[in-house]
Amino acid sequence: MKIVLLDALTFGDTDLSGFDSLGEVSVFQTTSKEETAKRITDADVIVTNKVVITDELMACANNLKLICVAATGMNNIDLQAAQKRGISVKNVAGYSTQSVIQHTFSMLFFLLGHSRYYDEYVKEGSYAKSKIFTDVSKPFFEVKGKKWGIIGLGEIGRGVADIAKAFGAEVFYYSTSGRNRTEGYQRQNLDALLKDSDIISIHAPLNEQTNNLLDYEQLLTCKEGAVILNLGRGGIINEEAVARIVDEKNLSFGLDVLKQEPMQENHPLLNVKNKENLYITPHIAWASIEARDTLIASVIKNIQSLN
Repeated sequence: MKIVLLDALTFGDTDLSGFDSLGEVSVFQTTSKEETAKRITDADVIVTNKVVITDELMACANNLKLICVAATGMNNIDLQAAQKRGISVKNVAGYSTQSVIQHTFSMLFFLLGHSRYYDEYVKEGSYAKSKIFTDVSKPFFEVKGKKWGIIGLGEIGRGVADIAKAFGAEVFYYSTSGRNRTEGYQRQNLDALLKDSDIISIHAPLNEQTNNLLDYEQLLTCKEGAVILNLGRGGIINEEAVARIVDEKNLSFGLDVLKQEPMQENHPLLNVKNKENLYITPHIAWASIEARDTLIASVIKNIQSLN
């Protein structure tokens, strides 16, 4: 069996040796659109994280039996074409839940505690010159007693809700599908959640209901001093609106996902003046060591299921 890994660089230093016992393995760190067809021509199995596999490309791979998506979302695969061609497509669900939950709080506390400012304050020598033992020039609030609004109360959203509750927050949620009625947490409409919440975190997929869900007008309604975190998908928050409003209103934003990844070189978020209220990470919430190990182990199981 010939197995082709198209974008192994996304797995970092994760051990990929488990694939070797399954067949003849070809590992490519990255694969461009122009390189894909040649690399999958003889493949029985394709492993892709973000490389797009179209119907045209499937037609080039006469032996293809299985496409393994090393992720949960499968929007990079033409699923209808795969079905017509009798090619199985398998993804991996739930492997990064704890990693994303942890990164949600990492982003929150970085912004909430003004970590960038205080770290630089010490390292640039200001603390050594201080006349007092502390510096409270950047006030921060406690999570306890604050209202936390969650957009998208799936498995990750519920995990965040449970921890936020343990910190003493009052948790509300908005169901992007309109069908979620989870017991234990109060459901709100979006307008009320934005207006009332001290902390807002997004854990929803990108679809017709969530695309551009938070635009400039919606963000204007957010409470003064609120922290807004997007760990769902880029496109749910209008990034141009964020770049504008972060310099106009006292709001803090933590973004792990962007509409286009990697980020555009001239992205408006790179030019904001109030940089302390903006924290961007390069889509890493999913990528703890444990999550990546679980992901690869699950992909291997998906390939083993062919036998």
